[in-house]
Amino acid sequence: MKKGDHLFLVDGSGYIFRAYHALPPLTRKSDGLPIGAVSGFCNMLWKLLQNARDTDVGVTPTHFAVIFDHSSKTFRNELYPQYKANRSAPPEDLVPQFALIRQATRAFDLPCIEMEGFEADDLIATYARLACEAGGDTTIISSDKDLMQLVGPSVSMYDPMKDREIKVPEVIEKWGVGPEKMIDLQALTGDSVDNVPGVPGIGPKTAAQLLEEFGDLDTLLARAGEIKQNKRRENLIEHAEMARISRELVRLRDDAPVGDGLETLALNPPDGPKLIGFLKAMEFSSLTRRVAEATGADAGEIEPAHVEVETAGAAHGPDLTVPASGTAEPGAEGEIAPSGEPRADGALTPQMLADARAQAAMSDRIDRSAYVTITDMAELESWIEAAREAGIVAFDTETNSLDPMQAELCGFSIATAPGRAAYVPLSHKAGDGDLLGGGLLQGQLPTAEALAALKQLLEDRAVLKIAHNLKYDLVVMQRLGIGVAPYDDTLLISYVTDAGTGGQGMDALSERWLGHTPIAFKDVCGSGKSAITFDMVDLEKATAYAAEDADVTLRLWRVLKPRLVAKGLVSVYERLERPLVPVLARMEQEGISVDRQILSRISGELAQKAAAIEDEVYQLVGERFTIGSPKQLGDILFGRLGLPGGSKTKTGQWSTTARELEDLAAAGHELPRRIVDWRQLTKLKSTYTDALPGYIHPETKRVHTSYALAATTTGRLSSSEPNLQNIPIRTAEGRRIRTAFIAEPGNLLISADYSQIELRVLAHVADIPQLRQAFEDGVDIHAMTASEMFGVPVEGMPSEVRRRAKAINFGIIYGISAFGLANQLSISREEAGSYIKAYFERFPGIKDYMDATKAFARENGYVETIFGRRAHYPEIRSSNPSMRAFNERAAINAPIQGSAADIIRRAMIRMEAALAEAGLDYTRMLLQVHDELIFEAPEAEAERAIPVIRQVMENAALPALSMKVPLAVDARAARNWDEAH
Repeated sequence: MKKGDHLFLVDGSGYIFRAYHALPPLTRKSDGLPIGAVSGFCNMLWKLLQNARDTDVGVTPTHFAVIFDHSSKTFRNELYPQYKANRSAPPEDLVPQFALIRQATRAFDLPCIEMEGFEADDLIATYARLACEAGGDTTIISSDKDLMQLVGPSVSMYDPMKDREIKVPEVIEKWGVGPEKMIDLQALTGDSVDNVPGVPGIGPKTAAQLLEEFGDLDTLLARAGEIKQNKRRENLIEHAEMARISRELVRLRDDAPVGDGLETLALNPPDGPKLIGFLKAMEFSSLTRRVAEATGADAGEIEPAHVEVETAGAAHGPDLTVPASGTAEPGAEGEIAPSGEPRADGALTPQMLADARAQAAMSDRIDRSAYVTITDMAELESWIEAAREAGIVAFDTETNSLDPMQAELCGFSIATAPGRAAYVPLSHKAGDGDLLGGGLLQGQLPTAEALAALKQLLEDRAVLKIAHNLKYDLVVMQRLGIGVAPYDDTLLISYVTDAGTGGQGMDALSERWLGHTPIAFKDVCGSGKSAITFDMVDLEKATAYAAEDADVTLRLWRVLKPRLVAKGLVSVYERLERPLVPVLARMEQEGISVDRQILSRISGELAQKAAAIEDEVYQLVGERFTIGSPKQLGDILFGRLGLPGGSKTKTGQWSTTARELEDLAAAGHELPRRIVDWRQLTKLKSTYTDALPGYIHPETKRVHTSYALAATTTGRLSSSEPNLQNIPIRTAEGRRIRTAFIAEPGNLLISADYSQIELRVLAHVADIPQLRQAFEDGVDIHAMTASEMFGVPVEGMPSEVRRRAKAINFGIIYGISAFGLANQLSISREEAGSYIKAYFERFPGIKDYMDATKAFARENGYVETIFGRRAHYPEIRSSNPSMRAFNERAAINAPIQGSAADIIRRAMIRMEAALAEAGLDYTRMLLQVHDELIFEAPEAEAERAIPVIRQVMENAALPALSMKVPLAVDARAARNWDEAH
């Protein structure tokens, strides 16, 4: 999200109850299912989406999400156990509609978000803050007073029932105070609905008068003795603590861990066939007609979607829960062509999609009651034999941890045909039946015997193994001495065919292609503090969950694998994706050594430097304050010191973002510069030097990151737990962190890094003679660019001139604007624009490439790397200028960044065989960090290994592609990562 974008956040929980009361409570389908609230919800949502321009809001959203309350308790219940204790149960006929409304949200292709431990209002506050920080505006679709504290310059509310926008004047008109005092007002008045105590005898008018007189709650409570009215004074003094507790209950949290949540909230046009399928299943004929007319879909050709109805425990059953460290990823429908003919890129027509789903489901719905729990070795052998006869088996592991390096196997599931699936429990400790010694559930197979049988199956090259996200299962199996070959991975098949069009998770794909919602993991193991590990799940539930995973995976494979052929992407999958799985699995198992003492020493030094900066800051300010408090810092910078350029956040506080502080520092203000330095140091300490030791494996004593193959649109890998790809290298302190990554005694680390690979790819694909010649001659590419643009000789070139050319070289790859370049170089936008213009005039081939790429993307909806990988950008045709521009920039960059990612993938896939062929038996590939590979080798092998590594990397494009520009690799060996790099 960026400046000018507009985020709509629908208070989904409030919408539900408004929708429920909008229609008669006995509104039902022909089969008796109550659907009044679902009908009202769908009609309200459709009207909001269609009429955004015509309302008083006067804007069209670029981003959109529906936010729901989660069923679990929040931090507020810990603070005040009676919070919401007096709420009655929802109406009986509304209970089954909660889940249906979440399915309706999905049918609209809208993010459907909730998070354990947080209320919907907290998530709304968090997303509104993120949008504000990104330069965008937010409209909250609600009239709830609890959300009015968020209203400000970039945040407004909209009441769809009254077609009325709520801004600061409307808040003041309604409550007598502005949004910045709504928290204090509610703390005084309390809330009988949510059981917020407040102060007895004080209503909204009295609270507003008191806050007007005393300013804020703390001042009021401190000076309560001055109040003349006896009862009011006594109540304020007696219930002061309750007022403070109430303030924390009504104060919205805007720090929910939603990760990069805004990027997944971009609003897509409604998918007519998908939405119509749901509406027809609900028997909403009028709305079905309106949607068909608006989307151009033929409602008569679309079958009603399969909708599963929860009848118990569904009062708040979440459809999609945001992970604590990430972002919610809504399920998305497949690409649909508007006519009966397939699109040029192989996308499915509605009829083709229906046929594919029918094939996947094998004309029957998933029946979990048909799944088998295998507790007899003879029965397991029978299933294995059936897999051999079929020549194919879907396979999945169940463990007690998300970390494959520490996970213990609880059991495994297999499926030999759609609907024929089983679970083999091995180490469950709870459930029906008697317990054996050690707490294991009776009747489970002996682990050693079961794994011996499984090993024969998984290593049988006559049987194709199907898995979803195989890398996890592969690490678990390899730790047990079991290999898996040959195999297909439905996660990667979907990623190759549809990167950029939706999530690749099994649940999302199941909903997308099979019309089936699998059992959620949290529904089996719970969540939060009450969560249990899978080995504590009873066998009936475990079987339903695990066998379904295998069944769904097999059905998905039957649908997705043919699409590789239809789209001409078999080569991408078989040469860039599938072979990399075991390579990454082995790298993850290898891990890398980290020196705790070095980290501890760096952490201590960072703490000392940060403390020294704190003292400098206090001297500059003339008083001590909490540097980490944005409010206190803003009050000092813009309030007391009166520095220029200050802006207020939605809460009325001064904004102190990194960009604002950097701008002030660039203008010559010392205090903001020292604050920036302090923030950088404390972030390095908390994120890396303090956190990394916690990732050291208790047995291997090494750090084992986890790589994601399908996390980016362009094909770049990402890593997590810990993320080793974002360790900063531009500052001396950041580079020092790499010194803690060390080789084992007697070994060396080898860093092999592609030199300016993305610029080389650009020179190749755009066919720029000057750049090609410079790379062939080994010339300093940035100095050459500066010389070409500014007419300055390379010899004796000022460093500032080269720096500007470097910024343009790299910025062009990412579609940098004059505004962006101006900020980066601290120059005027006009000067930056003239630089970009001069660049294109000197290298017209680059402008031609950019124009041609945008035109291709607009026509086809995707772009390709030089190896044929596709990155989809469906919103490049958006009528919204900002969304369209964003997609155009991404489309320009994707072939460059994606091709570079493909090249290093090809190198990684070939590397192990090349090292083995060279007799380098103990040189191991440990890490991939963007354009760099890290190896560990014995001192005796390192010198011989470097030329082999360099040769593989520099020839990675061959024989598929002869690069017009030579690839170059810098490689060296040292005791630690920093020295090697």
